[in-house]
Amino acid sequence: MTYLLMSVPFIVIAGVVFAIGCRHAAALGGIRPYLLSWAAAAVTLLVLTAVFDNAMMAAGLFDYGADKISGARLGLMPLEDFLYPLAGSLLLAGLWQLLGSHRKDALA
Repeated sequence: MTYLLMSVPFIVIAGVVFAIGCRHAAALGGIRPYLLSWAAAAVTLLVLTAVFDNAMMAAGLFDYGADKISGARLGLMPLEDFLYPLAGSLLLAGLWQLLGSHRKDALA
């Protein structure tokens, strides 16, 4: 099983939770802050992943088997490594929105 195939269920579940969070935020009139905060967190996580995965791989701390990745790389890291922080940011943003105290009366 490849890392890309293994990541698909996590991305799908995270995407569904994020989409439900979007609908919830839109119902409360706060879709823009929801999307902007998710985008800021996601970009930060993706940049940190690129920097530190490349640094750790350059130091020889770990590597991926060539048969388990797509072959596309950014520096030393396979592009599949970006799926984990992307899924995490989607899932956590959605859960934060859904489980937080974001009621209409709290926004007034």
